[in-house]
Amino acid sequence: MSLRNAVQLIAYPNRLGKDLKDLGAVMDKYLATAVGGVHILPFYPSNADAGFSPLTHKEVDPAYGGWKDVEAIAEKFDICADLTVNHISDESHEFQDFLKYKDKSRYSELFVRVDKMGEFTADDMAKIHIRKEKEPFREVTFADGSCERVWCTFTENQIDLNYDADITYELMEDYIGFMAKKGVKLFRLDAFGYTTKRVGSSCFLVEPEVYRNLDWVNSVAQRHGARCLPEVHDHTSYQYAISRRDMHPYGFALPPLVLFSLLDANSVYLKNWLRMCPRNMVTVLDTHDGICIPDVEGVLPEEKISALIDNLQQRSADPIMRKSAANIHSVGAIYQITCTFYDALMQNDDAYIASRAIQFFTPGIPQVYYVGWLAGVNDEPLMEETGELRDINRHYYDLEEVEESIQRPVVQRLMKLMEFRSNYPAFDGHFELNSSNDSSVHMAWRKGEYYCSAFIDLNFNTTVLTYVDTDTLEEVTIHC
Repeated sequence: MSLRNAVQLIAYPNRLGKDLKDLGAVMDKYLATAVGGVHILPFYPSNADAGFSPLTHKEVDPAYGGWKDVEAIAEKFDICADLTVNHISDESHEFQDFLKYKDKSRYSELFVRVDKMGEFTADDMAKIHIRKEKEPFREVTFADGSCERVWCTFTENQIDLNYDADITYELMEDYIGFMAKKGVKLFRLDAFGYTTKRVGSSCFLVEPEVYRNLDWVNSVAQRHGARCLPEVHDHTSYQYAISRRDMHPYGFALPPLVLFSLLDANSVYLKNWLRMCPRNMVTVLDTHDGICIPDVEGVLPEEKISALIDNLQQRSADPIMRKSAANIHSVGAIYQITCTFYDALMQNDDAYIASRAIQFFTPGIPQVYYVGWLAGVNDEPLMEETGELRDINRHYYDLEEVEESIQRPVVQRLMKLMEFRSNYPAFDGHFELNSSNDSSVHMAWRKGEYYCSAFIDLNFNTTVLTYVDTDTLEEVTIHC
């Protein structure tokens, strides 16, 4: 089942209005001709990490509505949903059964039982790629009073799954089949890189095991008529590897590349990447996470990355840092910049439209985060209230605020660009990168008699769109 080659929205189930029904109404009212799909961020019952600690994938959190609301959206738009392949909630039926019955539980092998893996030396621990300022283990107490450690890559509530056990594959296949029947066409494979655990390794993106896991999930998804979008923030070579395995890779190098290009008026590195990037990408400029840095390493020189970070930090909250298991007090290098994309570009409307033009003409299916759709600014009060740095880019919009935001000129300009990208036939053809000087970029698409191009002058943040009118076949030029 193919995805529509059109813009997709990324949205929480409760931040464009109060629930899934409101989300569907917002999309029907404002986005019916501007997007072809929506990535609905986790709508499952969850007890941590803004939905990414699911108790199950077969239920909708009643606060958001029910499956009928998801199916109603799926009738009109392609749905992308998260499949949390690495972990499950500690409040899940499976983990609670494990705590009660231990080795007699049907789920005793579902989880990564650290003490059964063998000894981890200090050197082994230093190699582990971790996501918090402590070792990725949690000690649990069973009903019989005994204790044991389980693996928790993220929060203590998120218990990692064991991909050396058949029952893990049974669980994932059950989830995939169920969700595909509810209308999910694209599975975003959250945190898949952490599914590989091997003593003496980084326990992150361990090759070749990680690709065996991916290929299996992809084969099940395709059997149910769906596609896969593995999520990983690391060297861009991983995205190339994913693209060759009949899956959609993320174009995660694009956000920092676009920011650097616009802020430095330098298109050299962007064009180098455009010449070779995978053609089946899903592209983003902003997501529910921050602006990630590892994805552009090796694409931008180190000194350019440092200059970009220094520039962005003037307008963002504290960055999210890499962690090191060798020294739990080490902050390491910057992993994410916490900032809305509109604020990253200093709320410059022309630069923001230029950034979206670059994204929409880049090969792949573009996704636009809901805060980015409404050109949102940093929500510092929400961040301070929750203590979660990434909440600076996770604003709650009620329906009245959506209506007000839609009227802003920058949003109206973006909407026109989204409608063009979602409907113009040349985007089903071939990408062309035209010659331009080092302070501009000229991108185009061609299919038969249809042709469109975007010329972006990075010195002046101007975007000129040229296309062949579908009715008259005459060439039209407009300033976006």
